Amino acid sequence: MTFRASAFLFGIALTASSLPIEPTASAALPAMTPAAITRANDQTRALLKATMAERHIPALQVAVVVHGRVVMSEAYGLADIEQDVAASLGTLFPINSATKSFTGVAIMQLVEAGKVDLEAPISRYLDGLPERWRAIRIRQLLAHSSGLPDIVDEKGLIGGASDAEAWAKVQTLPMDGETGAGFAYNQTNYVLLSRLIEKVSGRPFEQFLNEGQFTPAALPTARFGDGYDIVSGRADVYIRQHAGRGAGPDALYHWIDEIPVSTRAGAGLYLTADDLAKWIIALQSGRLLSKPTSLDRMWQPDVLNDGKANIWAMGWPILAGTKRRAVGGIGGGRSTFFVYPDEGVAVIVMTNLVGANPQNMIDTIAGNYITRAAR
Repeated sequence: MTFRASAFLFGIALTASSLPIEPTASAALPAMTPAAITRANDQTRALLKATMAERHIPALQVAVVVHGRVVMSEAYGLADIEQDVAASLGTLFPINSATKSFTGVAIMQLVEAGKVDLEAPISRYLDGLPERWRAIRIRQLLAHSSGLPDIVDEKGLIGGASDAEAWAKVQTLPMDGETGAGFAYNQTNYVLLSRLIEKVSGRPFEQFLNEGQFTPAALPTARFGDGYDIVSGRADVYIRQHAGRGAGPDALYHWIDEIPVSTRAGAGLYLTADDLAKWIIALQSGRLLSKPTSLDRMWQPDVLNDGKANIWAMGWPILAGTKRRAVGGIGGGRSTFFVYPDEGVAVIVMTNLVGANPQNMIDTIAGNYITRAAR
C-alpha cells in the first residue's frame, strides 16, 4: 500500500517561511552551448549510474529540460528483472502522489474558465457534505490545510472498505484539526477535488485530464492505474527489506500499489520521464494554462490562518533544502520532478525501487545545467 498520511513520502525537507514567496522574473540565463550540454549530461549520467549501483536501483529514466527544450533523455537498467526486460524511454512508471500536481493544474484550468474560485467554500460546488466540512476553501484542499479526517490509513481505505463505504465512513469522523491551522497530508482533500472537477466540468475526472492535459501536451500513453491493473509497458516495482522476509538487505521483492479509483486524483498516474518533460514544457509555454498569473498562483505557497506560508501550494509541494526556488512532485519514494521557475530548468527522475528517493539528488543534477548556463 502506498498511501501514508505523512510527509516521509517527500524525502526532502519541506519547510515554510513566515511569508509567501513572491514569484520572481526569470534569471534569463544564457543558452547552453552544445559542449556545455554534453559536459552537464556526462556529469548527470555519472551521478545516476553511481546512485543506481549504490542503492541497487533496477531501472531509471531521466529527462532534463532547459529553457523549453529536452537536453537529456535516457533510460537504464531492467524494468522487469524476472523477464530480463530492459527499461526504455517508453517504459511507464507510476508517479504516485506526484499526480496531485496534475490535479492542481486541472483546478487552475477551471479557475481560468471562471468555474471555480480558490477562495470559495467547497459547499458552493458539492451538496450534502457534513456541516463541519462546508466552509473549507478550495485552496485549503489543494494545500492540505483542511483539517479533514483521512479516508485512507496504513491498510488502505479506512476499515478496508469499498470506495462508497469509505466515503460514507469518513464523513462521520471528527475533524483531525482546525481548518487552515497547519499542513496535514491527507487523501480526503483530493477525493473532494476530483468530485468537484467532475461536478463542475460535467466529465469524469480521467476524461477531464485527458482532454485538458494529456492531449494538448501530447501524452498518448499516459494513464491511470495501480499494481493490480494491467498496464502495458510499465516497469515492475520492487522493494527491499520487505516485512516478514529475511533473505538479506539486498534481496528484492515485488511491491503492489493499491490505489482505489476514488483516490486517483491524489495518486495513480503512469507516465514516462519524457511525458513529464513534455507536460512541463506545455505548462510553462501556455498550452495548459493561458495566463502567466495562473502559473504564479499555482506555485505560490498557500497562507495559513496565522499568516505564515504553508509548505504546499495549489497541488504542488514547495521544495526546501534546494539552492534555488523549486516546486515539483514526489511520489512513492521512487519518482520525482522538480521545476526551477526562475532558471527555466526542470529535472525528472523515475525509478522502480521503493525507497530509492531520487529527489535527494535532483538539486545536484539541476546545478549541472544551471551553473554551466550561467558561465
